[in-house]
Amino acid sequence: MKLTRLIAALVLAAGFAAGAQAQMELKFGHVGGPGSLFELSAQEFAKRANEKLKGKATVVVYGSSQLGGDKELLQKLKLGTVDFALPSTVMSSESDLFGVFEMPYLVKDRDHMKRIEKEVFWSKLAPAAEAKGLRILAVWENGYRHITNNKQPIKTPQDLQGIKLRVPEGKWRVKMFQTYGANPSPMKLSEVFVALQTGVMDGQENPFTQIFSSKFQEVQKYLSLTGHVYTPAYITTGKKRWEKLPADVRKVLEETAKETQAYVYETAARLDGELLDKMKAAGMQVNEADKDAFVKASKPVYDEFGKEVKGAKELIDRSLALAKK
Repeated sequence: MKLTRLIAALVLAAGFAAGAQAQMELKFGHVGGPGSLFELSAQEFAKRANEKLKGKATVVVYGSSQLGGDKELLQKLKLGTVDFALPSTVMSSESDLFGVFEMPYLVKDRDHMKRIEKEVFWSKLAPAAEAKGLRILAVWENGYRHITNNKQPIKTPQDLQGIKLRVPEGKWRVKMFQTYGANPSPMKLSEVFVALQTGVMDGQENPFTQIFSSKFQEVQKYLSLTGHVYTPAYITTGKKRWEKLPADVRKVLEETAKETQAYVYETAARLDGELLDKMKAAGMQVNEADKDAFVKASKPVYDEFGKEVKGAKELIDRSLALAKK
């Protein structure tokens, strides 16, 4: 009788274990709203990965900061309570080397970004993230950033004097806009709409996809095409959590993350044109900016980054040299 019970218990336990493996949910948190590039990218990755995983695990996407803001998500990755996130600017708060992507007008286009990724990112930046307990699976995109505000068109850095500007949680973006004369304040993306609506902030800066999906066109009058920074985004997991996943699951997830990059870049390029037209149609006043004036005003930021962060000047010089290929 005891033997029968033992066998029954073992069978039941094996059944639970198999069920648990089949139903393993991998949580993917990000801050993008519905229709954002983050949401489209994460959902495409989940769809492709889930088809290949065939029930061994299921990637489930939680957008709109449901699982926390950028800094909270990074902490949850390290704790293993969230499996994937899509940080962008905030990575410079983990490792100052990521501030290279905060340098104004560093990345010329997506082909240039691909060369930086291949020749600089994986050898220099990915290991810096790993040292902080984070593993980056692939480089995706947040996009080219532009300024919106309710005061006036921004044509030169002088037009930013005194403007209260929301920026993401990364110190080099703060330093950049301080250099231009603005009054920048880091703030979670989920809090920005109300801050703009109530006048707590005069403006903000983001790629078109974040501006439009966050509905900032409803509470902002001016859109200035500064294109001041190109921000990559990184599909990231916690190192400890990653190492606990079965090897075959890890292989599928990493390969899928990398192959999804082509979809991300194609979608981002398409949205750049579509969303600008939509924001004009929504009544935003759009103006071109004097990029030469912004480039000239950016020199102190490059100088400070190069002096303050060990290895930064090498990253900048190598990245800029790759623009000429």
